[in-house]
Amino acid sequence: MTRKKAISPFDLALAAVFTPLVCVVTIMFSIYVPDTQGFFNIGESIVFLAALLFGPFVGAFAGGIGSMLADLLLGYPHYAPATLIIKACEGAVVGALKIRNPKFSSKLNWKFFTLVLGVVTGFLLGWVGTAYYSGEVELTLGTGSFMLYVPAEFWLILGVITTLAIAALGFLADPEFGWTVFSVITGGFIMVFGYFIYQQFFIGPLFNIQAVAIAEIPVNIGQMIVGATVALPIAKIVWRALPYLKQK
Repeated sequence: MTRKKAISPFDLALAAVFTPLVCVVTIMFSIYVPDTQGFFNIGESIVFLAALLFGPFVGAFAGGIGSMLADLLLGYPHYAPATLIIKACEGAVVGALKIRNPKFSSKLNWKFFTLVLGVVTGFLLGWVGTAYYSGEVELTLGTGSFMLYVPAEFWLILGVITTLAIAALGFLADPEFGWTVFSVITGGFIMVFGYFIYQQFFIGPLFNIQAVAIAEIPVNIGQMIVGATVALPIAKIVWRALPYLKQK
């Protein structure tokens, strides 16, 4: 019988530091999504960073509690219960997958996998964005807000760029770093589909909000991509400076 690893005081301290950091970064920049009464934010970057650097506990705690507090402070209490669970799962999965980095026997398999992953992600982003999230959106920066027009072509171009960017990982990145990226994308998709399920089946009965769940899929995919774009280079720099963190 294996003993469970105890949570160290160091992990608790890190969770205490990253939780308000997630909350603050989430609040710093938000875009209101009328169809779901939710919002786009850049807090994902800190959730990913905490999970990559310090493992599943810190990622889950900071992601769940920090993001939930941001929902409450920004005036989205109808998302707080879901955010607590979804972002905690996201942080836990990213941290757990990163630790279990496998050794790939075939680079060709890795290239094919990333190509398929890129096509699926890009298609979802382009199709859903074009069909459900083109037109005027309300952009909120701090206490001010203004309307912004998003053409359908934006989502098509973003879908193509996303496909090429993810597929390029299989051809340019080494499999070890590619697995790190895959860990982040997997956690990100848990967030995307977690909110979709919540908006589709629960937010209406619980809060009497009629949300067009599919409309937030491209927004959350974009949130995942921005978070990964910020977190991965920072994590790589930290690992280079502090190699022992890479094995955590």
